[in-house]
Amino acid sequence: MSLESVAVTGGTGNLGPTVVAHLRASGYTVTNLSRHSESSLADHDYRVSALDPGDLTAALSDADAVVHLGTISTPTNDPGHRVFESNVQSTYVVLEVAAALGIDRVVVASSMSAIGGSFEPDPARIDFLPVDESHRATPSNPYGLGKYVAEQTAAGFVRRADAPETVASLRFPWMPSEEEARQTFAEADRSLSGLRDAGHFHTARNTLFSYLGREDAARLVRRALEADFAGHEVFWAAAADTSTTVESATLASEVYPDAETREPLSGHEALVSTEKAKRLLGWEPTWSWRDGRA
Repeated sequence: MSLESVAVTGGTGNLGPTVVAHLRASGYTVTNLSRHSESSLADHDYRVSALDPGDLTAALSDADAVVHLGTISTPTNDPGHRVFESNVQSTYVVLEVAAALGIDRVVVASSMSAIGGSFEPDPARIDFLPVDESHRATPSNPYGLGKYVAEQTAAGFVRRADAPETVASLRFPWMPSEEEARQTFAEADRSLSGLRDAGHFHTARNTLFSYLGREDAARLVRRALEADFAGHEVFWAAAADTSTTVESATLASEVYPDAETREPLSGHEALVSTEKAKRLLGWEPTWSWRDGRA
């Protein structure tokens, strides 16, 4: 099947506009599906909830592929059951509608929270570094649980005879704009003591000091749409370096002393492995917050 038209749920969120613009620049006709906002970047724009199968069926009737970004992005401003519903139920509905319409390619925005990071109140359980897709998942908060269950939903869904041929779950970290990265990383004290003084250490630790540029994320979405693997695959996504000025070997020994270091860590090398995305999708991150430093 030729891939010409892509629908993006949540095309007006934090990552959505970058994905919409990148896909259009790559030659695709793009439809934005959002609950509240309008997109000036997409070719077509519909106000649709990804939780509504009827509306979604109508809006996806001409799509060749779906990128599902339209979920609640944090568990801090909504009741836990709503956050869980947003992640899990919407993913099921998107997959169900895609199957009914014969749409064979779906990309779902997952999160590193799926293994039990980000919003966990306790330190994340890190068994080995760099973390890859084989690492165990131990989420307990509604956001992390929702992302993990959404991945399992996709894995189960592709067992169906009518399922989309290719479903990719992309485990994204925080994806700052360049201005946010400048303020948060380049202009701040990113030593361990500086992170502790600023109250950011717990979050940075639980997210493995990772981040990802939005353009790199958009390229990963496109590569996942265009990939030729079959079934469901999970991919870690992160920049090639960490968000701290501390060298990665020191992070491993001081911050994660109980974790096995399976590969030597050099410089500020990321604590998240993206080798699977490189191998199956031909994707590598290129942007670093350090690019803008003097």
